[in-house]
Amino acid sequence: MGWLEGDVALITGGGSGIGRAVALRYLAEGGCVAVFGRDAEQLREVVKAAGELGERVLTVTGDVRSPEDLHRAVEATVERFGKLDALVPNAGIWDYHRSVTRLSGRELSAAFDELFAINVKGYLLAVEASWRELVRTRGSIVMTLSNASFHTDGGGSLYTASKHACLGLLRQFAYELAPKVRVNGVATGGMRTKLSGPESLGLQNRTLEASFAKNEKNEAFGEKSPPLIPLYDSSVEPEDFTGPYVLLASRANSGTVTGAVLPADGGIAVRGFRTAAGGIGLY
Repeated sequence: MGWLEGDVALITGGGSGIGRAVALRYLAEGGCVAVFGRDAEQLREVVKAAGELGERVLTVTGDVRSPEDLHRAVEATVERFGKLDALVPNAGIWDYHRSVTRLSGRELSAAFDELFAINVKGYLLAVEASWRELVRTRGSIVMTLSNASFHTDGGGSLYTASKHACLGLLRQFAYELAPKVRVNGVATGGMRTKLSGPESLGLQNRTLEASFAKNEKNEAFGEKSPPLIPLYDSSVEPEDFTGPYVLLASRANSGTVTGAVLPADGGIAVRGFRTAAGGIGLY
């Protein structure tokens, strides 16, 4: 018996990265999952990775910027599994530390619209599509946040602003949906995923996975410094970040918890300062 035995979850951005890892972990904990994403092949790979548990996986192709797609996903989930117990708003993109000093006004405007539409509006629309079913089951929402929801330099200005906005959504949802639905989040740190950047900045084919591979290659030459987190030797694999998602979705183990965020970022909040200011060198 797992912690989520018989529960049904819908995960946006479920085809890769932390979304995929959470889907597989929820299956291992006894749940059923609907994985939602834009890449149909990635979604099929989740079913393959699930092995004999794949019969408990539903794949739904769509875009989190589309309310119609999200409502279709919720309807398909309930039709297949009979209910919805947990929503994991997770789909997102990163800005690869693009500073406001490196972008023109036109670039900022286009990237803002794209990034906020996915990272923020996507969460808002997912909750709107799901809340009625979650009220029926007295279910929960577990949002993927970031160390950038609390601290600077976890991304550039656009990503940091988007994740701060998601923290605000979490707190407001926790109020609006109480006492029927619990709303919590997991503030993850950097991990080895296919997280891409805005197409408007030409970063749609760049991935964190490639960045990690580049750093590992340098390590062979003794050039790599430890990551700037206290738990610098902790794993960067997505599956090692999934425990808090299980805890927060479990009625038996977090039934009195709402409006909370569990940090899974290697202890970034207790580290010292890297530099006094990020604008050194500007003139």
